[in-house]
Amino acid sequence: MFTTEELQAATALVHRHMAPTPLYAWPQLARRLGATVWVKHENHGPTGAFKVRGGITFIDWLRRTHPDCPGIVTATRGNHGQSQARAARAAGLRAVVYAPRGNSTEKNAAMRAFGVELHEVGDDFDAAREAAMAAGAAEGLFAVPPFHRELVRGVATYAWEMFTAKPDLHTVYVPIGCGSGICGVIAARDALGLATRVVGVVSEGARCAQLSVAAGRLVETPQARTFADGMAVRVPVQEAFEIYARGADRIIAVSDDAVAEAIRIFYTDTHNLAEGAGAAPLAALMAERAAMAGREVGVILCGGNIDTDWMRTILAGGTPEV
Repeated sequence: MFTTEELQAATALVHRHMAPTPLYAWPQLARRLGATVWVKHENHGPTGAFKVRGGITFIDWLRRTHPDCPGIVTATRGNHGQSQARAARAAGLRAVVYAPRGNSTEKNAAMRAFGVELHEVGDDFDAAREAAMAAGAAEGLFAVPPFHRELVRGVATYAWEMFTAKPDLHTVYVPIGCGSGICGVIAARDALGLATRVVGVVSEGARCAQLSVAAGRLVETPQARTFADGMAVRVPVQEAFEIYARGADRIIAVSDDAVAEAIRIFYTDTHNLAEGAGAAPLAALMAERAAMAGREVGVILCGGNIDTDWMRTILAGGTPEV
């Protein structure tokens, strides 16, 4: 998907706007799981999530290729919206974001702090996405899709950092929403010529990516119901599917209860906050701990933007209901 030169250039651009995120092997996770567990801490980025990288590269591309563009419009559950708003507003562009009704109040507040015009429309991400794309055409704004080559090139920089620091990882677990994260990992692995196995992780309540790979074609689901909102997608993206269907070793589904337990473990073992999608890779590794025993394994903690009320519920031993 990308040459090494393209990923090196993207990494240099991203590092002008943010520092590389840590990659730590936590001993308590190793003791718990019987494997050396390397955590890529995208929760330590300037928006608390990996999406910030794609905003940097995408807005840079937009300014070079569409110099008269007045602004952007996009849809999000929160982290992509923060990313696009941060980069767009820094470039002097208008930023309009659509999120579904009932979206995370704290992610909404973070987006507004970056200066977005936020609209809550529809019952889920895919409905908000349709509204955002329509608004772009009506208002003369560039409609940023959930998956775009320049978004993925930026996102891939976290995987480039990870693989250049630790090229001998046996397996990496990556959450799947619309697919930019896992496609970035696959792209960096392939550009570096590594043998690392990439495992995609979806929610049991939002399995469109897993079902699509199993069927060999796009499969929509009637709903995407999970508190791990970064994975709450019911309509898969064709361009992403074509990459992870070939490049992922397998895709597994995890329950909301398992994700909540993984959030508790991240907190007790590393004292890091993980949102649902950020903890899903650890939940998947926990399910496959016997197969991963003794290996060097990576998990992508893709974000830590979890609402306070949900975290209270989880730390009390429960699972948030949606």
